[in-house]
Amino acid sequence: MNGVELFLLGRALMKIGEDALPEPPGGAAKYAGSARMVLIVASDIAEHPTSAVGEIAARTGLPQSQVSTAIARLKEAGSVITTTDPTDRRRALVSQAPDASDRLAQVRATSIEPALAAALGTDDHARVAELARTLQELARDLQTSGE
Repeated sequence: MNGVELFLLGRALMKIGEDALPEPPGGAAKYAGSARMVLIVASDIAEHPTSAVGEIAARTGLPQSQVSTAIARLKEAGSVITTTDPTDRRRALVSQAPDASDRLAQVRATSIEPALAAALGTDDHARVAELARTLQELARDLQTSGE
């Protein structure tokens, strides 16, 4: 595998991940922006608690309007909270909510196997389960190698 193949694999995995996410309450059409954008913003907030919208936009490379939209979705789901910046009362600071929201619990509990099976075009449950375990092992190894 070369770098281009790895990059394309990453894009394919992102698409499978998006397809695996349960639809938000009220349906996907209710919300502007993509699940990908919301996940990018949520990940940044987890890594950088108590950040301003502009800081999140700068780190993620997303336009500030998309970051604000994602934060609104995350706030509605109960995944983040906002507070007024004590040093600049015009700014809002965003942090993870102290408790996992129902939506976050639902997302975390959803299996990737149906989306993986659809992407592979197979109903071979054993093969899909094997690949899901391999992906989980790779994710674990990549996460622990960066610590």
